[in-house]
Amino acid sequence: MARIAGRFGRVEPRRTAGAYVRGLLADIDRKNCWNLAEHAGLLGPQRLQRLLRAARWDADAVRDDVCAFVVGRLGPGGVLIADETGFVKKGAASAGVQRQYSGTAGRIENCQVGVFLAYATPAGRALLDRRLYLPEHTWLADPGRCQAAGVPDEIGFATKPALATAMVLAALEAGVPAHWVTGDEAYGQDPRLRTALEEHRMGYVLAIAGNRHVNLDGVQMSAAEVAARVTDRHWHRYRAGQGAKGPRWYAWAWARIDESEAHGYRWLLIRRNLTTGELAFYCCYAPARQPLMALTKIAGVRWAIEESFQAAKGQVGLDHYQVRGWTAWHRHMTLAMLALALLAAIAAAQPHSTTDDRIPLTLPEIRRLLATLLLTRHHSIIDVLRWSDWRRRHQATARHCHYQRRSEP
Repeated sequence: MARIAGRFGRVEPRRTAGAYVRGLLADIDRKNCWNLAEHAGLLGPQRLQRLLRAARWDADAVRDDVCAFVVGRLGPGGVLIADETGFVKKGAASAGVQRQYSGTAGRIENCQVGVFLAYATPAGRALLDRRLYLPEHTWLADPGRCQAAGVPDEIGFATKPALATAMVLAALEAGVPAHWVTGDEAYGQDPRLRTALEEHRMGYVLAIAGNRHVNLDGVQMSAAEVAARVTDRHWHRYRAGQGAKGPRWYAWAWARIDESEAHGYRWLLIRRNLTTGELAFYCCYAPARQPLMALTKIAGVRWAIEESFQAAKGQVGLDHYQVRGWTAWHRHMTLAMLALALLAAIAAAQPHSTTDDRIPLTLPEIRRLLATLLLTRHHSIIDVLRWSDWRRRHQATARHCHYQRRSEP
């Protein structure tokens, strides 16, 4: 918290932010402002709600501090990973909410979608940046709705790959020592993202669909057609990282593509599941020649952001917020990213053990130890009963308002 203290002009919001982060790391089932305020021993959630909505502090500057902290603790030479995740919501007032596909739910839901950038090294992984996706037709075409949700006037429409591009370029400008970028098909299909990375001499391994056409020896053909030409002797068995159940082994093949393009080398990377035979395709670029093993390693790193989402939602309440506004969303995400960065830094600082009788400390175990040893608060009976009374009175007021609204003609 001392690293971000200078981002607050007053001591009150700085202390409140400390209480908020400690609550995110504590043993609380739902990490919304009500429960965080009760954990902090406050009389109500108003201070925490004000911290997210109206207090004067720069969440983007705190995000920059989080980025510097992550890079300093996880080390250089990492991989930047772009991906989005959904936050299921009710109603239509939350900034950016609409019925859209949510990878979290696996179906179309009423949700917000946030695009995130992660940084992964052999020492660990953490989230560096976040952007809220605003649909064009349902939000940006309605200035009144945007104003009600606190969306700044200068915010225009940007696709998810465009948001990822902006975050990657901002990370490079901030000096993040990464040499590769990876992402799934939503980002690999976007030519402007690939062009921006090539202009900055940034290597990438981006997933693409099998029907995307590439230039192979001067002939345009789909990635699936290229895979059909691969013979048995061209497949190589490499490991794509460590999974929860052991090493993830695949068969890999590659082909040089787009050789007419200047400045660098481009490949089509093909991955085959050894059990099902299912194929996956990647468009790759590097300013210098690379071995096949290097590309397969980067392709396997992409899953680090999925693990970061799982840890952020399960351990530090990334999706537990109860705010609707643009500013409050970004502030909650930033503080949750800070809490996650702390867990990743502690995990990276572990001494390397050669024993097989126990695994290294995981992020859930680190958070559990922090919560038990440092963050547990013992409340008096009066405090517990006071908060019970506060919740029931607030819920009664909410119920009355809902009944009154429904009874109106």
